[in-house]
Amino acid sequence: MTPSARLRENKVHIGTWLSIGSPVIAELAAESGLDWLLFDLEHGCGTEDALLGQLQAIRGSHAAAVVRVGAPHADLIARVLDRGADGIMVPHVSTVAQAELCVRAAHYPPRGRRGVARSVRACGYGLRPLENAAALVPPLIVAQIETAEGVENARAIAQVDGIDVLFVGPADLQFDLNAHPEQAVRDYQGCLAEVAAAASAAGKQCGILVRNPEETDTFHKLGFTLLGVDSDLAILRKGYQALVTARPGSDQQT
Repeated sequence: MTPSARLRENKVHIGTWLSIGSPVIAELAAESGLDWLLFDLEHGCGTEDALLGQLQAIRGSHAAAVVRVGAPHADLIARVLDRGADGIMVPHVSTVAQAELCVRAAHYPPRGRRGVARSVRACGYGLRPLENAAALVPPLIVAQIETAEGVENARAIAQVDGIDVLFVGPADLQFDLNAHPEQAVRDYQGCLAEVAAAASAAGKQCGILVRNPEETDTFHKLGFTLLGVDSDLAILRKGYQALVTARPGSDQQT
């Protein structure tokens, strides 16, 4: 079973955010047994040029490589998939039209409009035939719900053929709800329930970024199965802070 196919299974998938852009960290995360890794090109320190080395570092591992592009733009989506990502995460998907754009950008004709290039890594640099688009493994497409508008349209977005996961962006969603209280028809917890219900009704996965590993069970009970737990940067930060607080004689020492 391919990595993208595994992530479509209705069970818990534990992954993490990779924001630093290091192939070594990517390889370590994959070797640690995580189900999926999110390479962040929206807010992370890594660049599109550095992505290739990270994807190569986890080749052959169990972990699926999902790349978050900076925006729902067709050219960004196509370039990431050409580099061999198993799936894409697209931020700020608030309408059906945006969701459909993502699907078209990720698929070859006749289903989509992705350009054909046999020399890219996704095609083995020309060593693997690309004769029949229908025979290719479809990429996982993760639509991030990060606004009140996205929540309102969540059921329709989940019904779009080709969208595999609705993924809540907690920080952006809470910020949007606070910035536009007059548009919010439900509170944050209500939004989480609505998105999870929308995904379930469509037979799709629902995911969320979890900052505290101890909260994974809580979110799973709410209906979330694709869990992005913490990040490489945050894990390092907390580790370094622990070293400082462990200083002998420190007032912060426990």
